[in-house]
Amino acid sequence: MGTGGEADRERYSAMLKVAVEEARAGLAEGGIPIGAALFDRQGKLLGRGHNRRVQEGDPSAHGETDAFRRAGRLRSYRDKIMVTTLAPCWYCSGLIRQFRIGTVVVGESVNFRGGIDWLRENGIAVIDLRSEECIQMLASYPGATPSWTFPGLQCYF
Repeated sequence: MGTGGEADRERYSAMLKVAVEEARAGLAEGGIPIGAALFDRQGKLLGRGHNRRVQEGDPSAHGETDAFRRAGRLRSYRDKIMVTTLAPCWYCSGLIRQFRIGTVVVGESVNFRGGIDWLRENGIAVIDLRSEECIQMLASYPGATPSWTFPGLQCYF
């Protein structure tokens, strides 16, 4: 599967629906609405998850890490696709880079740009779908204001 064209966009948008379901599940649990899913190149779902930082009191329980862990150990990640409702933070970008996940599909990068430029600079294909649904979901989250972040902290979510 390539990284351009309307057919790819439709496929990626279908994958994003899984991440959006996870983000909504996290919100329903009282958490931050960020979801993610890991797929293989054929579109088979390998793992799905959502941000659980609030629910578990664990600052490392991000959506991407949750989906990654739930996928289990794989021989290689180069041909995998990480789909996330929000651009990955530096922590999750590091995970993507460390395990050489080949493609990242981002629902949006308006509310938070994260490490997508760094990922691109390091050879990761990043597709930003600019989903209005994803933009609005995080923008309307009650905690999505600077008052709930910590000064100097690069990873807000």
